[in-house]
Amino acid sequence: MELLKEARNGNKRAIARLITLAESEAEEASHALQQLYAYTGGAHIVGITGPPGSGKSTLTDKIVKKLRKEDKKVAILAVDPTSPFTGGAILGDRVRMSDLNLDEGVYIRSLGTRGKLGGLSKAVHYATKILDACDYDYIFIETVGVGQSEVDIVKTADTTIVVMVPGLGDDIQAIKAGILEIGDLFIVNKSDRDGANRLSIELQMMLDLNAVKSEWTPPINMTVASKSEGVDEVVEKIKNHFVYLQESGELTVRRRQRLETEIIDLVIQKLTTYMTKKMSKEGSYEEELNRVFNKETDPYTLVNKMLNESLK
Repeated sequence: MELLKEARNGNKRAIARLITLAESEAEEASHALQQLYAYTGGAHIVGITGPPGSGKSTLTDKIVKKLRKEDKKVAILAVDPTSPFTGGAILGDRVRMSDLNLDEGVYIRSLGTRGKLGGLSKAVHYATKILDACDYDYIFIETVGVGQSEVDIVKTADTTIVVMVPGLGDDIQAIKAGILEIGDLFIVNKSDRDGANRLSIELQMMLDLNAVKSEWTPPINMTVASKSEGVDEVVEKIKNHFVYLQESGELTVRRRQRLETEIIDLVIQKLTTYMTKKMSKEGSYEEELNRVFNKETDPYTLVNKMLNESLK
């Protein structure tokens, strides 16, 4: 497949075409992913999440520029909460990263959540695999920052960064319900604002209270991304975490768990598609649904019947 060859040779248009196919869930994309799978596993996947207004895009921009000085090949997937074609918040991200678009060693792509509550659609997972197979050293996934549902990022990223900022009022509340547990690195951005030290102390207290026994203790870094302050330290922490993952064997554990989840999700997706088509073709679904509605049978019996018939 010429498209795959071009993509693996670094042709950005070919990569974009593959990701577009993946977004549309075209059959061609499925074949491409099958062929690319053997080349995946080399990239360090970094998720960046946090509340809106915390400066995630600016921070990502500065981190990527630092890595580019080290001649690392970097991809950025910016997740739009609505659609990758409507502009919206992602337009600001693109403007802030406009100079990176001109860098041959950087690939930037906007992707929609497509209503996925966790913030990440299947297209994000597919795009990550495509970029990984195209030999990018780092893949940054910047999420929409909509609160606790952002825990979905942990299903894709090796390293998860949670960005906070003082002055939002509900800073700590935003992370109490889930994000706190998934952060490998916490950043208090815009730390030149009043309340930055207090936020850092509160974060540390909460991390101590929620501490899970591990050799890795999530560090808290203070940054002013707009001025590039503290960015070098963040890059070092990202690298240190990846070294820890490799040396401790945690990287293997995490990636194996993600693979298991992915396979189960694919089975559910294929089975759902097959059963829906089968029932529609046979025209029996509406009749069975009416029987359940009229209490002639129950949903559990119907599901078991459908499964037994589908798996014959």
